[in-house]
Amino acid sequence: MITYKYITIFLILLSSYAFSQSLRGVVVNLNNQPLEAAYIYNLNSKTHAHSSETGVFVLDNSKAGDSIKVGLLGFATKVLVIDSKAIKSSVTVVLSEKAFQLEELVIEETLNPLKTISKLDLKTSPVNSSQEVLRKVPGLIIGQHAGGGKAEQLFLRGFDVDHGTDVSISVDGMPVNMVSHAHGQGYSDLHFLIPETIDNIDFGKGTYYANEGDFNTAAYVNFSTKDYIKDSKISVEAGDFNTLRTLGMFNLLEHNDLQNAYIATEYIATDGPFESSQNFNRLNIFGKYSVRSKNNQKLSLTASHFVSRWDASGQIPQREVDNGNITRFGAIDDTEGGQTQRTNFNVEFSKYISDDLQLKANAFYSNYQFELYSNFTFFLEDPINGDQIKQQEKRHIFGAQTSFLKTTYLGKIPVSLETGIGFRHDINNDVELSRTLNRKTTLENMQLGNINQTNIDAFINAEFEFGKFTLAPAIRVDYFKFLYEDELQTTYQAQSETKTIASPKLNMFYNAKENLQLYIKSGIGFHSNDTRVVVNNNGKDILPKAYGLDVGYVWKPSKKLLVNTAFWYLFLEQEFVYVGDAGVVEPSGKTERLGVDLGLRYQLNDWLYLDTDATYTKARSLEAEDGADFIPLAPDFTLAGGVSISNLNGFSGGLRYRYIDDRPANEDNSIIAEGYFVTDFNANYTFDKITLGIAIENLFDVTWNETQFATESRLQNEIESVEEIHFTPGVPFFIKGSISYKF
Repeated sequence: MITYKYITIFLILLSSYAFSQSLRGVVVNLNNQPLEAAYIYNLNSKTHAHSSETGVFVLDNSKAGDSIKVGLLGFATKVLVIDSKAIKSSVTVVLSEKAFQLEELVIEETLNPLKTISKLDLKTSPVNSSQEVLRKVPGLIIGQHAGGGKAEQLFLRGFDVDHGTDVSISVDGMPVNMVSHAHGQGYSDLHFLIPETIDNIDFGKGTYYANEGDFNTAAYVNFSTKDYIKDSKISVEAGDFNTLRTLGMFNLLEHNDLQNAYIATEYIATDGPFESSQNFNRLNIFGKYSVRSKNNQKLSLTASHFVSRWDASGQIPQREVDNGNITRFGAIDDTEGGQTQRTNFNVEFSKYISDDLQLKANAFYSNYQFELYSNFTFFLEDPINGDQIKQQEKRHIFGAQTSFLKTTYLGKIPVSLETGIGFRHDINNDVELSRTLNRKTTLENMQLGNINQTNIDAFINAEFEFGKFTLAPAIRVDYFKFLYEDELQTTYQAQSETKTIASPKLNMFYNAKENLQLYIKSGIGFHSNDTRVVVNNNGKDILPKAYGLDVGYVWKPSKKLLVNTAFWYLFLEQEFVYVGDAGVVEPSGKTERLGVDLGLRYQLNDWLYLDTDATYTKARSLEAEDGADFIPLAPDFTLAGGVSISNLNGFSGGLRYRYIDDRPANEDNSIIAEGYFVTDFNANYTFDKITLGIAIENLFDVTWNETQFATESRLQNEIESVEEIHFTPGVPFFIKGSISYKF
């Protein structure tokens, strides 16, 4: 009897073991390069998995005889039957590339539906300029206002994000935002990124992501560069305003399955449409080497350098254009401009420590230099020499991040755990704000000092799968050390503060149908304040919190139509903002924003694709009286989209539009920043290995202002100052042609 009992138990355990075997494998393309985010589904046991960035997957509850479906948008789906050999060793699944078909997208099979949307947009409408890169984030509007070399001004979800204060941006895990920057907190100059090297754009709106920290209040945007290129390429573009762009991309290791290396170079020059030439030029160099071992460990090394210089006509007062003293493309002070450069080194490593434990890590170093000359108020402060200012800094950035991804079970509930730690240390020397004359003479040092800022973080994120319902609680902890040495003091003086903040998150997803996902996202985020603000306010309001909530869905009402909608709310605590242009601290008070995002993607056939994204926002200050509670430059409605043609008998191209409505330029809405609707066009024809192209910005030659501010200024011949709109005009009709050759 006892023997029978033990035999029964043994057979049950053996049966359980046989059922719970895992299938290990890797998903690759025809060039034997790994494919990330492929969906692997066991048609018998109903278990599923996704491939990692090295193409590796582990599919639980699989046994010999089961049928496996492997799919990825842009590749032909494959179904295979597992044999005993595959269970004992591993399987390699090779997918063939094909045209993107929106009707093949199954939402419940997609790792991140919104990320897939950006991949669709990137594939159907490629970017070919650094400005277009950020426009790939649905709802994000940008504006340039300093000769093409300054970081773009960003608008998203009712935020005038300035140059990055409320949007966290990174490239291959390396941060782009600059803490305690000479020109403004979070300053994000993305011009070192060559558009043709971009592989994926990962983004998320709101404060709901534990692996995202500083500046992730309105959103985060993470760019990933390509590990390899299929072909080498050279191209030349030329157009109006003495515009020239050359690009070279060279594959250094051809026909190598486990190693890839390439180098990309870009040179841009233009005078711009202004009466005073911008004399803009920029040189980019980027190189990447990737190696995979046979057990699918991956190591990537990247190095890049960019240098840029420019002149600018600055923001001009509306009154001088209205009275005919200058044209829209004239200037009051055309000695503005600047120069900047950045050198980056980044190392990325990933491996499977075991079937259920994955490691990802990267370490980076950047050397950054910045010099900017501006004049916003002309002769308001200094009626003799004018109000030109110089902002300058020399920075070193060191950092590293490590995360572990663990898959396990809580009883029969699949659980995914991700935990990580990281640090970033900025050494920012000779951070300067000075009054200058004609970019040559320093009249007065207003601020000069050295900044050291350290951020150490840790996070843990869990995902519990209850059938179609996923619950994802998370928490993040950040520690900051701020140190400032004021070099204008006659004796040595170093001021320091420390602060720790915890940011909990809770997200819920429900796959109501295979083509309908509902979600609720909630969480607390923050952006750090400038070190000079922190020490000047004795540690008060160092890390003002942002409280966010999103309720929305991703839905495919038909095979060719994808809809995503989110109703959202964001509350910001009291914060003090360092205004780099004036070297002063301004309290902004408590604010709230609420709104709705709507995105549509429609694929009419194999070659015609339409998209549009709209955002409506109500943004208000909570500590001001009614009628004086508007948030300056916060847009309440934006719209962007277009139509794209892909691979139609060698032709490709598209029509893109963007719209931003009139918005308040000051707190009582008495000064209005005018909205605009601008349309761009591009067309390309490819034959053999040659592609001819044409691109037109502002196709209908509308008059529009790219950036606008309510500024108090005084001209040299004026007795009293005037507060009104000061603007940078948007580019008029601008055409350029291109030719590229692949080899």
